[in-house]
Amino acid sequence: MIVLIFVFAGFIILLLAIAFSVSQGTVETTTPFPVGNLGQDVVLECKFRTKTGGDSSKDVFISWKKDGLSGLVYQYKNNAAQLQEQNSQFQNRVQLFPDAISGGNASLVLRSVRMEDAGVYRCTVGAPGVLSSVSIDLRVTVYSAPTISKSANGLKAVAPKWYFKPTVTWSDQTGTLLNSSTQFNNVSEGIVQVVSNLTGPLMSTLTYTCIIQNSLIQSVSAVTGDGELRSSYFLTSSSPATLPLQLTGISPLLLYMLAW
Repeated sequence: MIVLIFVFAGFIILLLAIAFSVSQGTVETTTPFPVGNLGQDVVLECKFRTKTGGDSSKDVFISWKKDGLSGLVYQYKNNAAQLQEQNSQFQNRVQLFPDAISGGNASLVLRSVRMEDAGVYRCTVGAPGVLSSVSIDLRVTVYSAPTISKSANGLKAVAPKWYFKPTVTWSDQTGTLLNSSTQFNNVSEGIVQVVSNLTGPLMSTLTYTCIIQNSLIQSVSAVTGDGELRSSYFLTSSSPATLPLQLTGISPLLLYMLAW
């Protein structure tokens, strides 16, 4: 009886070892919480690495779906797009990077982002030695970098459009908050123009920072007291963490049954 137990345990260990050795590839993203700007294009990043590390895209299957939505966002197999089951919301608006698939890039370009595009997308990749997926939570808002110029009393920042009223702060190069006044002009429903004034006296040799932000994104602009732009960039609330959701232990036969 004891011998049978050891034999059975050894058999289980062998099966587990085989299962885990079959799928050693990964599917992941470094931007799990991207922020799309209304009307502009956004890339949903999805990268994969096969067990063999090969560069052939011939046997790669890629599927993009959106939680809560019927049909597909995009599907790729047999070296071509397969869009028979594509949801009408994404017709003529999405594509992959065909020349980059062989290098492990399954990222999706979503054109002219709409508010209804917000939600959780799932990128699933099947290839020799890997069948795995990753979730990407797309948030959509409206934002723009301000144009900053020297005014009679200091500096004036004008950002043409933000979704709902953002907060605006000015600070000096030590991080000290400065007195300023901001007004919001309605552009359309929920979208406003931002006009913010930093009053002097200001030093032409010092750098001042204007931050405009909502819950999803932050615009950071640094200028001198004379209105000379030093830097301008956006920061999102995205987490930098990689979130792979691997389906390990998938046999090659099952992989291709699922993919094909």
